Amino acid sequence: MEITPIEIQQYAELHTSDENALLQKINRETNAHVLMPRMLSGHLQGRLLSMISCMVKPERILEIGTYTGYSALCLAEGLSATGKIITLDINEELESRVRNYFNQSEYKDKIEYTIGNALEIIPTLKETFDIVFIDADKINYSNYYDLVFDKLRFGGYILADNVLWSGKVLAPNADKDTQAILDFNKKVQEDARVQNVLLAVRDGIMVVKKIA
Repeated sequence: MEITPIEIQQYAELHTSDENALLQKINRETNAHVLMPRMLSGHLQGRLLSMISCMVKPERILEIGTYTGYSALCLAEGLSATGKIITLDINEELESRVRNYFNQSEYKDKIEYTIGNALEIIPTLKETFDIVFIDADKINYSNYYDLVFDKLRFGGYILADNVLWSGKVLAPNADKDTQAILDFNKKVQEDARVQNVLLAVRDGIMVVKKIA
C-alpha cells in the first residue's frame, strides 16, 4: 500500500526545500546501484529529519541503521557547533560507498560511522543523546527503544521510521516484521514516560519525546 497518493507526494516535494547536491547524488546512485532503494529516506522525509534536527540543535545524535548515509547527513544539518552523530549499521558491503559519501560532506568530521551489531554496541556507548533515529531491522525496534531510552536526555526525541510498514499494520494477518512494528507502536503508545505522534509521512514516522 502507498500511504500517500503519488500525486500528493509529488506536490509535497515540489513545495519542499531542495536536497543539496550531495543528497541528490546519494538519492540517484542508491536508486541506480543499491539493493532495496526504498530504504532510502528520500527528499521529503530527509527534509523533515533535517527540520527536526535544526529545531532541536542537538549536541549528540544516535542513528541505528545507516544504509547509504542519506538520513545521517540530513540529521547532521542541525548539529550544534560541537555536535556529533554516531551512526551504526551491520551491512559492511555498503561501507566503502557510505564512507565516500560522508567524506564528501561538510559534516565529515561530525560523523562517527561504525559497522557492527547495534544491540551489542549501544550498551557500550557513554553518550547522552538529544535525538535517536531508529531505522534498522524491525524485529528489534522494541529492543532498540529499551536500550536507548536511558541514554536519551530528558526532553530528547526518538524518531522511528517505517511504523506504518506499507500499510501492513492494518492487515488482518500480521507477518513477523509487521507484528514487531505493531508491538513497538503499542509499546510507545502505552509508555507514560513519553509523548508521541505518529506521522503518516512516507512509510510512517513515530516521533517520541521523553518527558519522564
